[in-house]
Amino acid sequence: MFTKLRYNVMQRKYMVLLTYFQTVQMHHVTTSSYIHFGQNLRHILTRDEKMTSLPIETLLNTRKPYLTDGGLETTLIFHDGVELPHFASFTQLDSPEGRVRVDSYFDDYLEAASDAETGFVIDTPTWRANAAWGDVMGLGRSRIAAINTNAVAMAKTVRDRWQCRVSQIIINGAIGPAGDGYAIEQSLESQRAKTSHAVQIEALAAAGVDMVTALTMTHTGEAIGIVQAAKDAGVPVAIGFTVETDGKLPSGQSLGDAIAEVDAVTTNEPIYYMINCAHPDHFKDALLKGENWLKRIGSIRANASRMSHAELDVAEKLDPGNPQELANDYQVLQSLLPNLKVLGGCCGTDHRHVHAIGHACVHKHAA
Repeated sequence: MFTKLRYNVMQRKYMVLLTYFQTVQMHHVTTSSYIHFGQNLRHILTRDEKMTSLPIETLLNTRKPYLTDGGLETTLIFHDGVELPHFASFTQLDSPEGRVRVDSYFDDYLEAASDAETGFVIDTPTWRANAAWGDVMGLGRSRIAAINTNAVAMAKTVRDRWQCRVSQIIINGAIGPAGDGYAIEQSLESQRAKTSHAVQIEALAAAGVDMVTALTMTHTGEAIGIVQAAKDAGVPVAIGFTVETDGKLPSGQSLGDAIAEVDAVTTNEPIYYMINCAHPDHFKDALLKGENWLKRIGSIRANASRMSHAELDVAEKLDPGNPQELANDYQVLQSLLPNLKVLGGCCGTDHRHVHAIGHACVHKHAA
């Protein structure tokens, strides 16, 4: 996976340099044009260095899975009693109390990574911080960009506080769907999705994330647009699909077909794929055939509950399931998915689940 990523970056740099030297040979180019082109050249070359960053290379080559967090929004709502407008956790960063709450939330998970002696992926609390949801909440494009920049700064603060205890910490820009995370309110074709998500992705890349991940994608059009926007921004991207109780995307497409479609259109651009926001019982059968696409799955962030999306959407009480039972399910998934790199949770999970997953799936691996 990483070899192709590095090749693509080197190829882009070669084309930029070739264009530069061709421009230099044009005698009619003014001094100001040289300066402007030089600035663009520096920006592109610096941007593409992010694509070959050591943290991502280390992650993709690890034999010992990293951990990440669980259900931030469900923890804030059901455990902390916080109201989140439109499920937008980034609103917590608007107050000192909210920022302390989010910092403390991540501390519990980084403790699990320290205990398991493995790396950790910090998600920015930006699942709802895209332009489409900004329109719903009355937030303009500049405000959306500022929210994402602020969220990355928060994640860096957490990283700096823990880097003496957790050796590898990756900052991941979390991207959510433009619509509902459980259903397809409006199917987006790739170009529209690319335009819609570009504001957030560009802000996250400029703020210095190591990678971005789209979570709870319900159909391929939006996923493809996000991949294309991330490629333009020069930041590595992972794609997380959610599935219904039958193991298929809300669009009705199978996981294997969805991954194959995105890979075909984007020339295998995602560094890996994720399955998230579904219980292992909902998708385990889809993994039993041992098909080649399973090698593209690099992360699992499952729900603690076996309830369907429709049931979860109207649930008034949290269903946390059983942490050890979920960890045992992850062990089974680990035996079916040879390239798992990141393990965490989604709706209903908290640090107890991730601690259990760490003990079940990480401790047994050599570094």
